[in-house]
Amino acid sequence: MKNFIFASLLAFAACFDAAAQEYKVVTVVESIVTGGVGRSRIIEATTEMDSEAATTERTDGKKSDQGDVKRGDLKIEGFKETKLLNFFSGVGINFQNIASNDALIADRINGLVSEGWSLEFVVSGVESDAGKPDSQGLYITRLIFKK
Repeated sequence: MKNFIFASLLAFAACFDAAAQEYKVVTVVESIVTGGVGRSRIIEATTEMDSEAATTERTDGKKSDQGDVKRGDLKIEGFKETKLLNFFSGVGINFQNIASNDALIADRINGLVSEGWSLEFVVSGVESDAGKPDSQGLYITRLIFKK
C-alpha cells in the first residue's frame, strides 16, 4: 500500500511539473550591410512582461479600455546584448565572420541548455530592400527555448 501511495504521489508530481512550463526567446540579428558598418547581436530579454497589458479586444468595432498602453511603455530596460560580427567586411562576404558568429551562437545555446533550457523551435527571416544596389538588410533568427 505504501508503494502505491508513493507511486501515486510521484505520478501526480510529474503531471504538475509537466504543466508548469516556461519559454524563453533569444533573437539573433545579423547585419547584411556591405562595408561591415552594420550591427549584429544576440538579444535576450531579462525583464518579464505582461502581454495582457498591451492587448486590446475589439467588439462591434469598438476597442475595449483594457490594454490601452502607449508603445513607449512597452520597452524594457533589462536585456542582454552579445556582439556578433557582420556578414560583410570591407571587401565582401566574410566567411570567417560567419564561422565566428556560429561559434558564439552555439556557445550561447550550450549555456542555456546547461541551465536546463531545451531548444524547441527556430524561426528565421530576412529583411532586405532588394533595390539597386541592395546594400542593406537583416537576417533574424528567433530561438525559442522551453524549461
